[in-house]
Amino acid sequence: MVQELFDRAANCLKEQLPFVLYCRPNETELVGVFQNNDEVHKVKDFTETGFVFAPFDLSSEAILLKMDAVEKVPLSLPHEELTASNNSIKNNIEEKARYTKLISNAIDSIDKGNFNKVVLSRKIEVDFKENHFQVYQRILNVYKKAFCYFWYHPKIGTWMGATPEILVKSNGSQFTTMSLAGTQNSVGNDEPRWTEKELHEQQLVTDYIFDALKDKVISLNSSERESVRAGQLWHLRTEMKGTFAPNKFGEVLKALHPTPAVCGSPLKNAKKFILENELYERSFYTGFLGELNTKSELSRNRNRRNQENSAYRSVMKTSELFVNLRCMQLFKDKAEIYVGGGITSDSIPEKEWEETALKSNTMFRVLAGK
Repeated sequence: MVQELFDRAANCLKEQLPFVLYCRPNETELVGVFQNNDEVHKVKDFTETGFVFAPFDLSSEAILLKMDAVEKVPLSLPHEELTASNNSIKNNIEEKARYTKLISNAIDSIDKGNFNKVVLSRKIEVDFKENHFQVYQRILNVYKKAFCYFWYHPKIGTWMGATPEILVKSNGSQFTTMSLAGTQNSVGNDEPRWTEKELHEQQLVTDYIFDALKDKVISLNSSERESVRAGQLWHLRTEMKGTFAPNKFGEVLKALHPTPAVCGSPLKNAKKFILENELYERSFYTGFLGELNTKSELSRNRNRRNQENSAYRSVMKTSELFVNLRCMQLFKDKAEIYVGGGITSDSIPEKEWEETALKSNTMFRVLAGK
């Protein structure tokens, strides 16, 4: 079944037709969305329906794949273990010097009071000559707790990723979002001990989301902060639930993106520093992607004995959008892996460099296939 879906997507690659394959976290269903022409559809106000792929900077337009055909199959793959990648990229002296200098400059700006956090990223280029579907199959095998996707548009590019972070999930006027920050490597099954720097960084994200949404929603509540595992990494997470006014989902979405987890705070100053100092185009890295305003039917009558009223159903719009982390863009003979980390006044450039090397292993493992 999975192979048939892969074959259909492979035919789209050959015929240069857009598609996306994806599996939600902790689920065993693979979804394929196929567009029947190569037109580039752009999102205007997030009232559209389809699969959205949005960039970090929304001044560039988000791309919408039309759901001309949707296919779902049970996800059953042979078990495969991959070892941690010992990539040599982290020892690239020139890139390390450039990135640690960038971090030092950011810390100087923080000390001057320009902002209190900024998320800085880098792009790692590696040789790539493998079959796309073999790599994607490894992603599905290894990162079962993440949103695993394979996105293609002939006029835009080819992307793959495994992201653990929901930007926002909505069902009717109800929504869920989260603040996710802090990163530690997993050692056995023991939860990590978080430093004050990591706790502070995560709290900044939580506080920002509350502040950004307070005038956009009817209600908003949060859960207790918790440690969550994603592959080889641990993160800190706080989940938030709320209600928005009718037809205001686009406003909620624009208020949430980008969050301090991918940009910084205050948002405007941090984003300005990123655009002026990172010196490369993030494109869809730290953007978001997923189902936008798809329809789901819910029975209005929960009394199963009343069969007559069971025919009446309510149709709700649902969205499930993920932040595009742990991702890479694929080309004919190379792959570009994107990684980054949050910088605060307590950051140590050497350790921040090591954190990006650790995060890059998510994609290195599936590229190496070992």
